[in-house]
Amino acid sequence: MSGFRKEDPGPRDEGALEGHAAQAQKGAPQAELHSTDIPLELVRNASSRDHARPTGTAALGVGARSLLPPSPGDASEAASGLRTIAVVSRIQSPAGDSKVVSAAGGGAAGSALTGEYGPVRSLFQTQTVSLCQSCFGYPVSIFFIVINEFCERFSYYGMRAILILYFQSFLRWNDNLSTAIYHTFVALCYLTPILGALIADSWLGKFKTIVSLSIVYTIGQVVVAVSSINDLMDFNHDGNPDNISVHVALSMVGLALIALGTGGIKPCVSAFGGDQFEKGQEKQRNRFFSIFYLAINAGSLLSTIITPMLRVQECGIHSKKACYPLAFGVPAALMAVSLIVFVIGSGMYKKVQPQGNVMAKVARCVGFAIKNRVRHRSKKFPKREHWLDWANEKYDEQLISQIKMVTRVMFLYIPLPMFWALFDQQGSRWTLQATTMNGKIGIIEIQPDQMQTVNAILIIILVPIMDAVVYPLIAKCGFNFTSLKKMTVGMFLASMAFVAAAIVQVEIEKTLPVFPKGNEVQIKVLNIGNDSMNIYFPGTTVTLDQMSQTSEFMTFSADKLTSINISSTGSLLTPVTDFEQGHRHTLLVWAPNNYQVVKDGLNQKPENGKNGIRFVNTLADSFNVTMNEEINETVTSHNASEYHFFSSGRMSFTINSSEIAQHCGNEFKTSYLEFGSAYTYVITRKDDGCLEPTAFRDISPNTVSMALQIPQYFLLTCGEVVFSVTGLEFSYSQAPSNMKSVLQAGWLLTVAVGNFIVLIVAGAGSFSEQWAEYVLFAALLLVVSIIFAIMARFYTYVSPAEIEAQFDTDEKKKYLEESNPYPKLDSVLQTQL
Repeated sequence: MSGFRKEDPGPRDEGALEGHAAQAQKGAPQAELHSTDIPLELVRNASSRDHARPTGTAALGVGARSLLPPSPGDASEAASGLRTIAVVSRIQSPAGDSKVVSAAGGGAAGSALTGEYGPVRSLFQTQTVSLCQSCFGYPVSIFFIVINEFCERFSYYGMRAILILYFQSFLRWNDNLSTAIYHTFVALCYLTPILGALIADSWLGKFKTIVSLSIVYTIGQVVVAVSSINDLMDFNHDGNPDNISVHVALSMVGLALIALGTGGIKPCVSAFGGDQFEKGQEKQRNRFFSIFYLAINAGSLLSTIITPMLRVQECGIHSKKACYPLAFGVPAALMAVSLIVFVIGSGMYKKVQPQGNVMAKVARCVGFAIKNRVRHRSKKFPKREHWLDWANEKYDEQLISQIKMVTRVMFLYIPLPMFWALFDQQGSRWTLQATTMNGKIGIIEIQPDQMQTVNAILIIILVPIMDAVVYPLIAKCGFNFTSLKKMTVGMFLASMAFVAAAIVQVEIEKTLPVFPKGNEVQIKVLNIGNDSMNIYFPGTTVTLDQMSQTSEFMTFSADKLTSINISSTGSLLTPVTDFEQGHRHTLLVWAPNNYQVVKDGLNQKPENGKNGIRFVNTLADSFNVTMNEEINETVTSHNASEYHFFSSGRMSFTINSSEIAQHCGNEFKTSYLEFGSAYTYVITRKDDGCLEPTAFRDISPNTVSMALQIPQYFLLTCGEVVFSVTGLEFSYSQAPSNMKSVLQAGWLLTVAVGNFIVLIVAGAGSFSEQWAEYVLFAALLLVVSIIFAIMARFYTYVSPAEIEAQFDTDEKKKYLEESNPYPKLDSVLQTQL
């Protein structure tokens, strides 16, 4: 930016200029070069005077053209953003006489000095304001930034896609704790941008901040991958960590580092990309933000497809488990690639130097304005146009004007967190909703955490459609579809998405099994004997034939259930009373006086869409069962194993028992497992000595297709396109040049607040029905969108660059008037002369 800032040393006067020239004329061992920050007008004056003085030692007339506005012939150089300052000095010849040499005026030649004695190398440092090589009208540097963003987003979304399932299945946390930790992590990822913006704007600059925090980010991803290694603390090799707290601690440390890294670079990367464009490239810059967002969602799409596929693989040294180390390790590797690619492009970037602690300046200015206003609250003091104008006594008008721009945009940000409160539930509530649905869509079978790919796919489709078709069509219709109007429409669409989610949830809950409440007991009877059995429940009697079970779990109030009686023909009644409140039980019976009460341990549908399998032993001796190399359990006679959980598909299992005849096989396969079911396999011995497994269904598989989530994803993605893409561009376009990262951080802060809203609403509501929570979120966002529309109606768009340019022009004129040694004579004196 042209002009002089108050914190700069300021321009030197003509005396200083000629002093430098005189110093350059003095002897030096070989060569001596001097340059100074000189205003353009001062150079023009000096060059004209030097032409009039043939003996002048500054000789600024030589090559000074490169400091003047470019002629038509210089258009290509000016367009490239390359501007060099030609400097003239003298070099001592071997004979001792001095010769005038000058820098070649621009281009690659500007790196050498030429004179009578040939080129002089390493004596002149070309000052480059910006070097933005062009490719299809775009700076080449942005391609490195886009690739970097693609890899980083692959890393982040790949890790985040499986995070809540990692909490549930590996760390063994329940739904509520998993959701709380998940949204706390996401909130931290969007709180740390404030720190990143402060570091970038006040200390390291955007480039060094991105590099430094990317290293932290990569370390965090590696730590999370290490924390998911099951064998790390499995000293007895039983497939379960002996000290889960170590895994929890490593996970939290890794997530904290990731939150610092990903959050710290968020406000810098998009703003750094915007910095690569020159004035007059607003169209390319706006298109860059769309390409940038496409890169984000391309990375998100691929990662949310690939990492769940890696998760369902089995790996391990001593025991085979879900392969979380690989699923987290691939995102860690992509983060390392992201860092390497970004560093490779270092020489091509336009790097704007940090301009001081902007946030501290803003805070001091705002504080002084408030204090000054309170001090002058009496009516005898005239009112001022804006409350920040009360800082005029201490701070310059340009800073105050910039802060006004920031505060006006920040005021509009107040309602925005509600949008993100709904949007980020894709990775928590909507993923958990998918675990209660059937992932079989035609010939495709997807995992619950892969449903998030619908969002990324739709983004890639809808962004170019919006840019190339929808927005131009709206413009041709004469409708002024401003950025804030787009954002309002986006909020409304997100609200409708949660209405659709609530409708789907109602359909799901119609198919869910009923589980016992705290004062209830549920019982199912399974006859594994050779005779029919009579079961006497309170108020009803059921007769079970050999190898059969009651059709469903029967629910009883614990205080009214005294006992259940069993008998067979001609036998006495045997009362059974060993039932625990709030749990499901399976009563295994094989004779009137022989029974076993088994507490199922399932008070909800199997997590993550998996299927529960357990085995019942009807043999006289114990047997050992091995299934997919994941379980190896010994089941005692007339007893049941624990439930073990598997993904969809056909599973194989092996039974080892001394009661198996030699000619019989001991390997078996399950029926095809779908999503969310539970089965009991009863192992019996046939007359020929071979074993026979019989399957009994305990929980029916999910019947509502995951395809029903597509409409809610479509509505939410449409809302995201017109809200988030527009918001990024709006934040950049309305930000002063020295506060772009700060305003980007403010935009990202709204995401953090939105995730805290999820914690507050979900925690305070304590809804017994999930659909009711969805309806509440939809209603809240609908109200907020109306409020935002009213606020946007009164917002006036500004051009920060034009405002700042006007301040620069005014300040330059003021400087020239103060530094002119020949003040302008007034009209009366001119007449007298």
